Amino acid sequence: MVGPHAEFDRLERRETLAFKVLPYFLLAVSLAVTLLQPLWDVSANLPAVLGLTAVTVAWVFSYHRAPPRWLDNAPLMAVYYAGLIVLAAALVAVAPWYGFFTIVGYGKAFQCLRGRWRYVGVTATALVAAESYLGGKINADNWWAWLALGAITAVLAGSISYFADMADVRNDRQRQSLDELHEANAKLEAALEENAGLHAQLLVQAREAGVLDERQRMAREIHDTLAQGLAGILTQLQAAEQHLDDPATSSRHVANAMNLARESLTEARRTVHAVEPAALAEARLPEAIGDVARRWSEVNQVTAILTTTGDARPMHADVEVALLRTAQEALANVAKHARAGRVGLTLSYMEDLVTLDVRDDGVGFDPNAKRANGSTQGGFGLTGMRQRVQRLAGRLEIESEPGGGTAISAAVPAIPAGGAQ
Repeated sequence: MVGPHAEFDRLERRETLAFKVLPYFLLAVSLAVTLLQPLWDVSANLPAVLGLTAVTVAWVFSYHRAPPRWLDNAPLMAVYYAGLIVLAAALVAVAPWYGFFTIVGYGKAFQCLRGRWRYVGVTATALVAAESYLGGKINADNWWAWLALGAITAVLAGSISYFADMADVRNDRQRQSLDELHEANAKLEAALEENAGLHAQLLVQAREAGVLDERQRMAREIHDTLAQGLAGILTQLQAAEQHLDDPATSSRHVANAMNLARESLTEARRTVHAVEPAALAEARLPEAIGDVARRWSEVNQVTAILTTTGDARPMHADVEVALLRTAQEALANVAKHARAGRVGLTLSYMEDLVTLDVRDDGVGFDPNAKRANGSTQGGFGLTGMRQRVQRLAGRLEIESEPGGGTAISAAVPAIPAGGAQ
């Protein structure tokens, strides 16, 4: 069995390797797409692209070959990071597809910079990324869009980086706690030698189960908050870009994007602290789902109506969170895939069950069709919904066919507020 320290070391080695390979991979992808642009009748300044790419590869390689004492020199690393951002901006200006490469800047900010300068680096990277969104061209007509995109990207990237940094701090504390626990176990083994093996095995299994459960919780919450929020923000900004000649419509889409960013940031903070969603903290479940449907309908210009049946009463927090997240994910899927004109939600309170049905009149899909990874019935969103419902001993059913719309039904036990799960 792999020990906790070996697991930590293995994860750290994988993370180090990923950070080392990622810049070269993203440069290769960006270069490949740029070289293919002539096939789409898009010209590219190949000498400038190849030259800047070669300089960037050499610049990144110099970091990986630098002596350890250089990596501990804060001013020297700040100069290196500034050079990397300047090269990224130059590449994006010549070929916007190098926006893929700007992703490296977020990780490098936390590798090379110290303290609050890390978030300055994140902001600089966000501005370069925003440049790529605008095709690498910033002028008097689109500078405001560049600043808006850069600000929104910086806020989201900075918050994600902050939460990742908090997770690293927690991991360090966990490592320290494991060290202390290991020492205590060693003393216990001296007195209870015959039980030491079983005790250590149970301890590791309990820790791994706890870590897995927390990872799954964080994965589900991040998907249901940040991922959906980012997708909505991107949709609104694309709509704003398409209506630049209509300031009122463009401003409305930018305002929607900013509201989504604020809501995503709030939900992300509540996720880190394992607090129930803001919607349930301020209202009962029917009102919370109704508010989600109303705001979704306003943003996506699709009619969404909630009907509540039965005796609406307070349920256990886990029950209400599972049904709220199911409604959010189902609506997000409708917006992304269904091309529907109407969505109906039905929340039913029965004696032993609470059910949520979400039906749309969209294009539908084949739930049994296999994806590229061999799985069926959708991606992580549907998987996350299923995990939430099954964790409460409930069931999730999906009915759909191409051209016939989609129906998702979640049924969970009616555990009253304050009741045992």
